[in-house]
Amino acid sequence: MKNLLAPSASELRTLEFARTPNPAPVDPAKRAEILADPGFGNHFTDHMVDICWSEWGGWHRPRVQPYGPIALDPAASVLHYAQEIFEGLKAYRWADGSIRGFRPEANAARLQRSAVRMALPELPTEYFLASIRELVAADGDWVPSAPGTSLYLRPFMFAKEAFLGVRPAKKVNYYVIASPAGNYFTGGLAPVNIWLSTQYNRAGKGGTGAAKTGGNYAASLLPQAEAYENGCDQVLFLDDGYLEELGGMNIVLVRRDGTLITPESSSILEGITRDSILTLARDRGLTVEERRVHIDEWRAGAESGEIVEAFACGTAAVVAPIGSLKTASWEIRHASTELALSLREELTGIQYGRVDDRHGWTTRLDVGQ
Repeated sequence: MKNLLAPSASELRTLEFARTPNPAPVDPAKRAEILADPGFGNHFTDHMVDICWSEWGGWHRPRVQPYGPIALDPAASVLHYAQEIFEGLKAYRWADGSIRGFRPEANAARLQRSAVRMALPELPTEYFLASIRELVAADGDWVPSAPGTSLYLRPFMFAKEAFLGVRPAKKVNYYVIASPAGNYFTGGLAPVNIWLSTQYNRAGKGGTGAAKTGGNYAASLLPQAEAYENGCDQVLFLDDGYLEELGGMNIVLVRRDGTLITPESSSILEGITRDSILTLARDRGLTVEERRVHIDEWRAGAESGEIVEAFACGTAAVVAPIGSLKTASWEIRHASTELALSLREELTGIQYGRVDDRHGWTTRLDVGQ
């Protein structure tokens, strides 16, 4: 699908960022305390990036400014029609002190695909990368160095025009904020328990499931609450009995012979972590099958011993072994976590610079590149 809001090559121009330092940054001692145990999504850095877009002016007025509230007109389109998209990626502190990103160009491309589906303007890859580097330049001291920690970057875009007609907005804003991050799940690398949603769907054919838009996650909140009530960490969605994805992660099954199976569907978000994991598996000579997977295949395979392992994967948690899939009447259990943790170790090794980056996935983000 062609996005009529995408700029042509001739329309691209160099963005010159205005920079306004935060007059009251977090005290270094307090920041060190936060970085020692950041949790996930609980604290935010001193600055944010803001770039405007309008139908008549294109992308303009890029700036780095103090982190703080965003002023919105009560009639802003996003508040009424949910015209919004976002991304998630991380900045890693390497042993040499440098700050690196992992496949940020892939995040830029996915943001563009989401923009097409949600009738928003495509942010050029050059602008996306510039916005990430600008925020890292301002808040590099917020990138933690403890094992397993990182700076989580959240680019997002929404319709800001004030009107109540149902049409694509003619004024949009793009922001980037950042949050130091530890483990996504409180149990660390312990296997997680997943609740199977049999009443709710995450997305449907022709819908917005393949776009990273907030409405998909809003739709997952009620079944996610149901999962918590049943002692589970996440919820898995089906489409007519076929596996889709979790509330915020992709899923992979592992057969006894080492074959990885992952659902294929037009309503699944294309996970960058999943793609990376599958690439590393192929590098090892393992077979990867991306196809429709019925829940009965998983259940029968687990009972026969043919399917020995399952794991979830995504930017926030990287890889999380699945210990059980629960419903009100039956349960699937897996004791093995060997391949999931091995692939996780290799992927995080690349992200933190401990393992050779043979695919050229890492990108230096800090000043002095």
